[in-house]
Amino acid sequence: MAALAAISLSSCNDWLKEEAPGTNKFDDFFTGGAVAIQTVNACYAPLAWEYNPGGYFSEWYIGDIASDDALKGGQDVADDANAYDIDNFKVNIQNGILLNYYRAKYQGIIRCNLALQEVAKVEPDTDMSDSRKECLIGEAYFMRAFYYFQLVRVFGGVPLIDFVIESSSSWQQPRATADDVYDHIVSDLIEAEKRLWNKSEYPATDLGRATRGAAQAMLCKAYLYMHDYDNAYKWGKIWVDGQYGSEYSLLADYEQNFTLAGENGPESVFEIQYMEEPTSDYGEGFGFTRGTFTSILTRPRASEFGGSSSNKGWGFNHPTRNLFDEFEAGDPRRELTVGQLDAEISTEVEVNYLGNPYYNYKTAYIEQGLIPGLNHDSRGPLNYRLVRASDVLLLFAEAALESGKSTADAKWALEQVRSRARAMATEPGALPAFPYGTYTDNTDGLRAAIRHERRVELGMEGHRWFDLVRWGIAYEVMTEYARNESPEVQAEMANFIKGKNELFPIPSEELNLNPMEQNPGY
Repeated sequence: MAALAAISLSSCNDWLKEEAPGTNKFDDFFTGGAVAIQTVNACYAPLAWEYNPGGYFSEWYIGDIASDDALKGGQDVADDANAYDIDNFKVNIQNGILLNYYRAKYQGIIRCNLALQEVAKVEPDTDMSDSRKECLIGEAYFMRAFYYFQLVRVFGGVPLIDFVIESSSSWQQPRATADDVYDHIVSDLIEAEKRLWNKSEYPATDLGRATRGAAQAMLCKAYLYMHDYDNAYKWGKIWVDGQYGSEYSLLADYEQNFTLAGENGPESVFEIQYMEEPTSDYGEGFGFTRGTFTSILTRPRASEFGGSSSNKGWGFNHPTRNLFDEFEAGDPRRELTVGQLDAEISTEVEVNYLGNPYYNYKTAYIEQGLIPGLNHDSRGPLNYRLVRASDVLLLFAEAALESGKSTADAKWALEQVRSRARAMATEPGALPAFPYGTYTDNTDGLRAAIRHERRVELGMEGHRWFDLVRWGIAYEVMTEYARNESPEVQAEMANFIKGKNELFPIPSEELNLNPMEQNPGY
């Protein structure tokens, strides 16, 4: 009887432990190569997100607008208070741009963690070879590194989460140091570089995915941010020797980098993929569109722009006169970076922001001198270039100089970028080789020349603010810039506080969810 009772009780307990109907487990979903590919595809999606209820949060709101390259723009100073605060060093912990930016990057990280946990378990099949499986894992490593790279440049140290959170008890994680985050980025990029394919190995339909060359370029870049110049030089040299001239090259026509025809072309190392997708519209927020808002956001507020109201933009991200003046005489890149309207249009109140009529030519989506209309604000089809070959060459030049490894390599890489612009120039003698102008043939002169070249080559592409901070000169440059801006602009600006304004605050809503130490001064 006792034995029978034990058997009966055991059976009852087993029955009670049965999972309820409809319970989903990871193993039920991750059953084939097609699903593995879709899972890694999802890792890329948050990179393209620019809108959530309450505002827009493209990275150029920080990379350009916080710097001396751009003013906020818009209809007036009251148009987008969050961007106004970033522009004028008045940011507080409730800034909506920073909150949405922070959350979008962690959405990407969460997706990468899931891919790294589950794709490795999926058996290769007709949809996914062994080689493709390894590459997919490499893509997930790359994307996780890239999201953390975006976060650490803006906020400094952030929570490091490299696992799938399956319970509320794991939600709150401690804030890591910036050094720890950079170490994690490097570790992920090294894992990615081992597995990723070269760009030429992808079919045309897969162009835009992370590549071995992109991982090598990002290793050079990450090490520069860590001020580890020896390793930055090492990875820059690997990229130059193995990728430049074969997988990547500079386009003869600089402008092609900012057209549909130039997307994922020879100069593209990594870019955000956008398309004019008909269902895009204002929706619930993250992930509702495959098109970009950047075109409508940065086109001028002029109905005459292209002769159609569908071409009129919202006028954000105005290039500054300071950036305009940085270009050397005859540099063809100036007109392809700092857009200028006809003098009569430029005086319109809708076009002119605090005395500044310029617009970002690179993101305005201009094709062979024509301005295509947009079917909807959210349907800009133009990709956003995150890393170009010229960017990597200038990173390599910087690493070669600062490491002391090779002044010759630094000069060579600098000349690669200048010679393309020189070939496009119409003025005789424009853009001479180094040394030129006030840049003398010594370490300080070469450093200044490389920094100048980064500004004019990559102007209005979201790099300037982050360059100033990693060079440790943001306070000096921004203070001098403010001193020489127009009275209208000066009236809006707060003083740059050294030791505070190099980073932005962790958003208050995130601190409420996950208590951690705030950045200094906030």
